[in-house]
Amino acid sequence: MSVEVRIEPGRIARLLRARGSIAHRRISQRTERVARIAEQEAPGSMGRYVSWKVQEGPRGLEGVIVCDHPAVRFVLDGTRPHIIRPRRARALRFEVDGRVVFAAYARHPGTRPNNFLARALRLGR
Repeated sequence: MSVEVRIEPGRIARLLRARGSIAHRRISQRTERVARIAEQEAPGSMGRYVSWKVQEGPRGLEGVIVCDHPAVRFVLDGTRPHIIRPRRARALRFEVDGRVVFAAYARHPGTRPNNFLARALRLGR
């Protein structure tokens, strides 16, 4: 005696879509939470450049957080001490104690790395 059970293909597709939407919603919520933390942890106006999305990856759905500020690499990795020279003019112009000062170059002391994206990921768990 044998028993055969058939499940309609449309029903299977509906079940998979329902499960997928739950997973998508959960991943979206978690990714959005981490992105909000990254916006708060980012220095200056860099938080305005943080965005997020959920996409299909090699192992299923994955949340992606992106910061497309032009200087984000310098903030994440830090910089070594370096000399700043004028590009379009003959001298650099800046204010010191309310006075305008001109200089042929300036010595920048460098910056420490500030990996606000990794910190946001740790705080968002």
